[in-house]
Amino acid sequence: MVTHDRSEWVTCQIIFGGYSEPVYNQAMATQVRQAVPAEAVDAERVLSFINTLSARPTDTPVERLVSYDALVKWAEEQRLISAAAGERLVAEARKHPQQAAAVLGRAKAFREALNGLAAAVDTGKPPGTDVLRTIGACLSLAYANARLVPHEGTLQWVASAEDDLERIVWEVGRAAGRLVISPRLARLRACAADDCGWWFVDETKNRSRRWCDMKLCGNRAKIRRFRAKS
Repeated sequence: MVTHDRSEWVTCQIIFGGYSEPVYNQAMATQVRQAVPAEAVDAERVLSFINTLSARPTDTPVERLVSYDALVKWAEEQRLISAAAGERLVAEARKHPQQAAAVLGRAKAFREALNGLAAAVDTGKPPGTDVLRTIGACLSLAYANARLVPHEGTLQWVASAEDDLERIVWEVGRAAGRLVISPRLARLRACAADDCGWWFVDETKNRSRRWCDMKLCGNRAKIRRFRAKS
């Protein structure tokens, strides 16, 4: 059963020792590092998108994208769209609620296909046909609804219809399109915590990173080991 909890979105799951409520790691979810390669930002955004469904390994995963408005808020946090663009998209969603709900459904389907791709990479297995078909279709639409513009001496893709309700899905699609042909794809890893389910890029030389966030899932594991010995 997927939990739709607007007030306590989960990432690194139920925190140990005296905390009765799940905790949403807002700092990690909204972090886009400065002065890093563009492909690193793409990876962070795509994985943040996948991680909007938390606690995947448990019987009660927690859904952050409970509405189209929630999708817009996430996109603003990731700087995929501006606050002004977000306001326009929310207003458009108010005018066309059924269309907005359909877009949200497609966004979630895309997210789950990306999760399937990450799982395949992490286990060394080829991704399924349905996974590739869904991702391919989303990427095709993302680039079909984009245009090239000059940007700081280079070129970049931008949405050709900035107020289209599908825009956020297209923005994620173009980031995913760059990620799937990047060396970072091979470094996708799942958090080792059995109640987390978050994905991250393992940048360590020997690919030894285990936790999405050492301060949360890593520390919980340490405390569990300590308690088991005591």
